[in-house]
Amino acid sequence: MAKRKADVGTLYKGSPGQWSWLLHRITGVAVILFLFAHIVDTAVIGWGPEAYEKVLSVYHNWAVQLLELGLVAAVLYHAINGTKVMIFDFWPATTRHMRGISLASAGVFLASMIPVTFLMGKNILESAGVL
Repeated sequence: MAKRKADVGTLYKGSPGQWSWLLHRITGVAVILFLFAHIVDTAVIGWGPEAYEKVLSVYHNWAVQLLELGLVAAVLYHAINGTKVMIFDFWPATTRHMRGISLASAGVFLASMIPVTFLMGKNILESAGVL
C-alpha cells in the first residue's frame, strides 16, 4: 500500500489543545510535587521548633519565592484549565466553541496572574535586594 504524500515526512507540530493538555499535566505534577515537599517541611515540626524555623527560613530566599510564584501560576492554570475541561466533558455541545472558551480561559489566567505577579514580585525583588 502506497503512503500518501501527507503521511511522509510530516511532524505533528501541536495545536493549542495539545499544548493545553501538556501544560495541564505538567502543572498537575508540579502541584503534587509541592504537596509532597509541603508535607515534609510541615513534618519537621516533630523535631522541634528550632528545626522547623530553620526549614521555614528557606522560604525567605528570593529564588524559593520565585518558585512559589511559579507554583501559584501552576495552581491557577491547572484550576482554570481543569474547569475548561469539565465544561467540555459535561456539555459536549460546547466543543463547537472550543477556541473561544480556550481563549477566555487563557485570558482569565493572565488577568489573575497580573496582580499576583505584582504582589509576589515586589516581595521577591525586596528579598533579592533590588528594591
